[in-house]
Amino acid sequence: MADRPEGRPASPGRALVTGVSSGIGAAIAARLLDDGWEVVGLSRTAPAITHPALRFVAVDLMDAGALADALAGLPPVRAVVHAAGILRVGRLGEAESATADAKAMWRLHVEAATQLVEHAVPAMEEGGRVVLIGSRTSDGSAGRGQYAASKAALSGLARSWAIEQAPRGVTVNVVAPGATDTPMLADPNRAGVQPKRPPIGRFVKPEEVAALTAFLLSDAAASITGQRIVVCGGASLV
Repeated sequence: MADRPEGRPASPGRALVTGVSSGIGAAIAARLLDDGWEVVGLSRTAPAITHPALRFVAVDLMDAGALADALAGLPPVRAVVHAAGILRVGRLGEAESATADAKAMWRLHVEAATQLVEHAVPAMEEGGRVVLIGSRTSDGSAGRGQYAASKAALSGLARSWAIEQAPRGVTVNVVAPGATDTPMLADPNRAGVQPKRPPIGRFVKPEEVAALTAFLLSDAAASITGQRIVVCGGASLV
C-alpha cells in the first residue's frame, strides 16, 4: 500500500466496505486506503490487505443477527459501500436449488444492503455517501434470472433512498460492472453461463470499478445521486 504523500489532507472520513476479502470489495478497500480513508471492512474471511487505517470485522453477512451485532459495535461512518455478492445460475425449471439460491442472493444483495444502510445513514453527517455494487446483468440474462432480480432491486432502493436523503446531501448510487476479472469468473456455479469478452478485448479490472466508486464517494460527485452507472467495457453496446 502506498504511503500518504507529504502534505496530503487528513482522511476524508471512515468508510464501511463489505466483501473486502477478495475481488471488487478488496480492490475498493485498497483504493480507499490509498486515498486516505479509514476503512472498516466486513467479510467472512480476512483480506490480504494490511494497513494501519483498516479495521477488519469478521462477519457472515448472510446472518442478519450476526451482522446486527457487528454493526452495533462500529463507530459512525461517512460512506457505505456494499460490494459483497454471490452468483448462482440456472435456467427456469432446470435448477433444483432455485428457491434456496434465490433466497441466498436476495439476503446478501438486498437485505444486507438494507440492513447496512438503515444502520449507517441515520448517523451520517450531511454529505455522506452510499454506493451499492450492482451488475450489468440486472437488465436480465438467460440463466441468471434470480441474480438479475436481486441486483435490479438495488437500483430501486438506491433511487428511493437518494430522493429521501437528498436534502441532507447524502448521495446513493449503484455501480454496475459487467464481467470483471475476479474469482467469481472461475466460480463453478457459472457452469454453462460463461461470460463473453467485451468489445475492449478484456474483462473489466476490479481496480477500474474501485476507481469509479472512489470518485462517487468524493466531494466532486456531490451532484450525482440515484444513478446506476455501468462499467462493462462496451458489452452493453453489442
